[in-house]
Amino acid sequence: MLTTTILIVSGMICVALIMNLARLLTGPDLPDRILALDTLYINSIGLILLFGLHKGSILYFEGALLIAMLGFVSTAALCKYLLRGDIIE
Repeated sequence: MLTTTILIVSGMICVALIMNLARLLTGPDLPDRILALDTLYINSIGLILLFGLHKGSILYFEGALLIAMLGFVSTAALCKYLLRGDIIE
């Protein structure tokens, strides 16, 4: 039962990833593209966590945590660049 649920949810997250990629490529302006990139890495974290549940390995959870930290820092840097035009003051 858990395997079927993981497969169904993985398919839903893959559809969400495709829709995020479409928004990233065709976004009307830069804030929409940054938001799509942020949502893209959050969905990829979910997909990695589901794969870790499926395989039964805790190594994937550490990878997901690393991606979450890097994604937060990159989103903050992109937003700072968008607001001020400069990352390092």
